[in-house]
Amino acid sequence: MVEEIRRRLDAALHPVELEVLDEGYKHAGHANEGKGHFYVRIVSPAFAGQLPLKRHRMVYAALEGLMDSGIHALSIDARAE
Repeated sequence: MVEEIRRRLDAALHPVELEVLDEGYKHAGHANEGKGHFYVRIVSPAFAGQLPLKRHRMVYAALEGLMDSGIHALSIDARAE
């Protein structure tokens, strides 16, 4: 799943920095048995002039479909260059 997230974000947002971490181990025993929890830190010129909410929406749009089939929770740090 990490590689699929990375692939989609690369294709949609052309980041200059991208870090995708599987943090499922931090959520063992929680909903979905700790699976599908991810952290994304992304820096992209596509975010220039966008408010944080819009940046998050852009990330979610790039990951369309995965939120229902693999991602249970997503923590996002999205910044412009």
